[in-house]
Amino acid sequence: MKIVKLNFIKEYSIFLWLVLITILGILMSNIYSNNKMQENYKIKSSLGNIYLKKVVKELTNSLESRYIYKNYTSKNGDTYQGIINTLNISKDEKEILLDSIAKIKSLKLLKINQKFTFKLDNMLESKIIEFKIETDKKNEILFTKSKSKNIFISKKIQKNFIKKLAYKETVITDSLYSSAINLGISPNIIIEFARLYGFQVDFQRDVWKNDSFQIIYEEYVNENKKIVDTGEIIFASLNLQNNNLQLYKYEYEKNKIDYFDEKGQSIKKTLMKTPINGARLSSSYGKRKHPILGYTKMHTGTDFAAPTGTPIMASGDGKVTKAGWCGGGGNCVKIRHNSKYQTVYAHMSKFGKGIKKGLRVKQGQIIGYVGSTGLSTGPHLHYEVIVNGKKVNSQKLKLPSGKILKGNDRKDFEVTKIKIDVLKSDLVSKLN
Repeated sequence: MKIVKLNFIKEYSIFLWLVLITILGILMSNIYSNNKMQENYKIKSSLGNIYLKKVVKELTNSLESRYIYKNYTSKNGDTYQGIINTLNISKDEKEILLDSIAKIKSLKLLKINQKFTFKLDNMLESKIIEFKIETDKKNEILFTKSKSKNIFISKKIQKNFIKKLAYKETVITDSLYSSAINLGISPNIIIEFARLYGFQVDFQRDVWKNDSFQIIYEEYVNENKKIVDTGEIIFASLNLQNNNLQLYKYEYEKNKIDYFDEKGQSIKKTLMKTPINGARLSSSYGKRKHPILGYTKMHTGTDFAAPTGTPIMASGDGKVTKAGWCGGGGNCVKIRHNSKYQTVYAHMSKFGKGIKKGLRVKQGQIIGYVGSTGLSTGPHLHYEVIVNGKKVNSQKLKLPSGKILKGNDRKDFEVTKIKIDVLKSDLVSKLN
């Protein structure tokens, strides 16, 4: 009988040990859980303590970043003082910043969308240690605080852009402007393209469907390969009814650049053929029945119908002799180009930036915008050309040509032309 019991105990000894270990495990788990609950309760109680909260807050504050960057982009109506006032700094420090900005000529005029970056040091009483202001897409002014004096030292910085050449070509299906926009060409380049050809081409009447153009121009690309700005046109070709008009950029003297045709003749003339792009000739020079006054009188200018706000360009270099109200002409600008030529631009909705009497303007500069002020039945530009005191038909006026390259200038130009033609061939090959 004893032998049977011993055999039974041996047979189930493993099972009994497992049961015992399981019971011990459950007891230990319960003890651990109770201890954990008590520990959590103590921690929660401690965190609720008001004195501990203050200590935690002080520690958190001390962990805040020492340096803070404040960014701002200027809007319409902003002033430098208004922008500086958005900073949480002392009145004296604000005055130092404004004085530093006032010393820089290129920052005299605050533009819309100028970017500002201020660097503040929370450990210092005078917090601003550095700030920069973008002057244009390629440059900015950096102001760094002097270590010895409470002043800022300024430095012009050129942004890290890469200049590359872009080549575009297309057949004109609607208008030159819309065709160029569809190619992704910047409006700045389109306006410059139109200005260059404005001496010999009327874009409303001379450009037909299925005409074409080619252009090489500079682009500035940032580190993200994004185009941030455009530069100069290097080459342009406008094919109008199989008449190919090619223009090459050429520096004929130091810092004197112009555009010349294949024969080495500058396309620049005294006056542009039309001082507005994309407009419709609505009334030509000559006698007509006045649309408002109702009787027949001499129309001494040319009318170009265009949407309100369309830019109007100075047709030539000159001096503004009037920028104001001209009675029936509404808002108008008058320009004296030389002793022989004067031009008048009437019915403007508003004047170009800074346009006033006595200002010298450059050919192609925007002097105002199309409107319907004065005696006008709709938005249009009334354009007059005065030659030796007499009003003439601007569309039939034969203007003197610009510079003609001769001698060594002509030889140098031919070399430049060949280089540009080779460059064009290389850029065209990369498209295929």
